[in-house]
Amino acid sequence: MPGGRPRRYDPDTALDAAMLVFWARGYEGTSMSDLTAAMGMSTPSIYGAFGDKETLFKRVVERYLAGPGGYLEAALKQPTAAAVVRTLLDSAIDTVAGDHTPHGCLTVHGALAVGPRSEPAQQLLAHVGRNKVRLLTDRLQAFRDCGDLSPQCDPATLAQLLITVIQGLAVQAASGAPREALHRIADQMMALFPHEG
Repeated sequence: MPGGRPRRYDPDTALDAAMLVFWARGYEGTSMSDLTAAMGMSTPSIYGAFGDKETLFKRVVERYLAGPGGYLEAALKQPTAAAVVRTLLDSAIDTVAGDHTPHGCLTVHGALAVGPRSEPAQQLLAHVGRNKVRLLTDRLQAFRDCGDLSPQCDPATLAQLLITVIQGLAVQAASGAPREALHRIADQMMALFPHEG
C-alpha cells in the first residue's frame, strides 16, 4: 500500500530559512508572510509541519543553539579560563558578524521584543540566557577551585559580565560595527580578564 503524500519541502531547509528570518527580524518583527516567503510554504503548511509561530520559534532557537549559536559548549572545553574566554569571544564575533548570516544574535534580537504576544519568546530566551550563565559559572568555578582563577574572583559575576559583553558585541554587530572593532573590544576584555599567569 503506498504511503502518504510525499512532502514538498525539506524540514531542515525550511527551519534554516525560518532561522535566518527570526535572526534578522527578531520574534516580534517576524510575520507569517515573512516566514511563508522565506520557507516557500503556505501558512497552513507551516502550521501543519511546525506548529504556530511560537512553536516554530522554539524549534528555530533549538536549531540555532545546536548550530551557529552553540559556541559556548565548545568554548567550555578549553583547558584554561583565559582560553575559554578568548574562544568564547572570538566565536561569538564569528557568529554575530558572519559573512553569510544576519549580523547580531538570534537570541539577543529575539529577547529585545516587547509586548504580550512576545512574552512566551521572552521567557524561552530568558531561560536560554540563564542556562548559559549557569554553564559558564560552573566552568569558571572549577578554574577558581584549581587555582587558574584568583580566589578573589566571583565566578557567577564574571560569567554574567562575559555574557553581557557577548550580548553587547551582538548589538554592536547588528548596528553595523566592523569585525575589527568587535575584536578590539574582545582584546580589551582579555586585558582586563582576571586570570593568573
